[in-house]
Amino acid sequence: MRAIRIHQTGGPEVLVLEEVELPPPGKGEVRIRHHAIGVNFLDTYHRTGFYPMPLPLTPGAEGAGEVVEVGAGVEGFKPGDRVVYAGPPGGYAEERNIPASFLLKLPREIDYDTGAAMMLKGLTAQYLLRQTYKVRDGDVILVHAAAGGVGQILCQWGRALGAQVIGTVGSADKAQIARKAGAHHTILYREEDFAARVGEITKGQKCAVVYDGVGRATFPASLDCLRPFGVFASFGSASGGIEAFDLGLLGRKGSLFATRPTLFTFMADRTRLEKMARDLFRAVSAGDVTIGIGRKLPLAQAAEAHRALEARETTGSIVLEP
Repeated sequence: MRAIRIHQTGGPEVLVLEEVELPPPGKGEVRIRHHAIGVNFLDTYHRTGFYPMPLPLTPGAEGAGEVVEVGAGVEGFKPGDRVVYAGPPGGYAEERNIPASFLLKLPREIDYDTGAAMMLKGLTAQYLLRQTYKVRDGDVILVHAAAGGVGQILCQWGRALGAQVIGTVGSADKAQIARKAGAHHTILYREEDFAARVGEITKGQKCAVVYDGVGRATFPASLDCLRPFGVFASFGSASGGIEAFDLGLLGRKGSLFATRPTLFTFMADRTRLEKMARDLFRAVSAGDVTIGIGRKLPLAQAAEAHRALEARETTGSIVLEP
């Protein structure tokens, strides 16, 4: 079968399409044939070594497909089942083996492309909106990179939960996308002081929570967008990691809370994962969340997908087709 392999860290050019031999699924594993593969910023971190991984590596942390074979000890899955996952690397391939603990049954009303594009980003939005800070009717929330994959889901789902959503974006075109996704207000962060604009929009009341997947470029100004006891929820570092975080800032800016949760910590408990997935599937099936797919590319063009993602040329999700 064909798979993308990384033999050394570096730019998108290190993503190489190769013929590889996939062994039978081991104990507790399931072999799946991909119908669609999701592309995420997490994959670029693995490629560059920002999140070090053993090499050689096949990147890709989410996908959708059908079960081909099950290993010893696997219960609840059988050949032919429609499945999705967010899990360990290995997704940029026609087929893969994956621990059954990461797999979920894909509801019939959700197609494979949507399934592949929604799991990592959708489950991230779920733990942010429903667990990290549980958004309530009437809350004001700030979503950075509101036109991106996670950002659009946060805007849609946050609005469905009754929040007033403010989104930061990098261009007028992306502002339109964020508003379509549910943002009540958009801020062009390259042209405006976003913290000052948040103050104007909220008449000085500021936000209950800031959801920040950008990192260095939006910190520490994000803290100035929070009301007393507000929550700064950092979940990504698209512009680089936050360095030298002075904890005293939290006290000086209003007894704030700051957290850096990760999806895979939430997913470690199978019962919690299934509950999160049911919540996400319900939101998508009910139409509260629509998964935007900006580009579909063949597996062989994985490098182009990474270039577009890192250049912030994308809106919504990128899906690779095996």
